[in-house]
Amino acid sequence: MNDRPPAPGGLALIESLVNSRDIETGTDLLATADGRAAFGLAEQDVPAARALREALRTACLAHAGLHPRGRSTATLDGLLAEAPLRVAVGPAGEVALRPATAPEALLSRVAEAVAAAFADGTWSRLKACEATDCHWAFYDRSPAGRGRWCSMSVCGARAKMRAYRARLMDGGGAPL
Repeated sequence: MNDRPPAPGGLALIESLVNSRDIETGTDLLATADGRAAFGLAEQDVPAARALREALRTACLAHAGLHPRGRSTATLDGLLAEAPLRVAVGPAGEVALRPATAPEALLSRVAEAVAAAFADGTWSRLKACEATDCHWAFYDRSPAGRGRWCSMSVCGARAKMRAYRARLMDGGGAPL
C-alpha cells in the first residue's frame, strides 16, 4: 500500500511489524510461517506479537494526532516495561541503550528501536495513516512533519475525493 521508502534505522522493524496486518484486506502476515519467521517468532509468540503490533499502531496514530476511542498508549508503555534496557558503551565511547536480556526477542528489539528513535528525534515521525480502513505505518519525511496518509496516490486521493464530493453535496463546490 505504502509508496514511501522504509523508515530509517530500527524504526523499519516497527514499521514492518505494524504493517504485518493489512486492515483493508484483512491479511495478517503473523498468521503465516514465513511472516512469523521474518520477525523471529514461534507460533506461541504470535498473540503477544499481535498485542505489541496494535499497541505500536496506537502510538503511530497518536503521532499523527489521532486518538481512537478505546485505544491508549498506556498499553505500549506497559509492554515496553517488560523489556528492560541497559546502557551500553562502545569502543569509541559511544553510548546506546541495548536489551538487558534476550536480545533476540521481538519485544527487546522493539524496545531498543523505540529508545534509539526517541534519542535521535525520529520516533514521532513514525505515524499511521489517518484513513480508518488503512492505518498503515509510514515514516513522515515531510519538512513540517505533517504527513497524514501512507500514500497520496491511494489514501490521500480517496480522502480528497470524499471531501470534494461532500463539498458538492453541501453546495460548496462547483462540479468540473
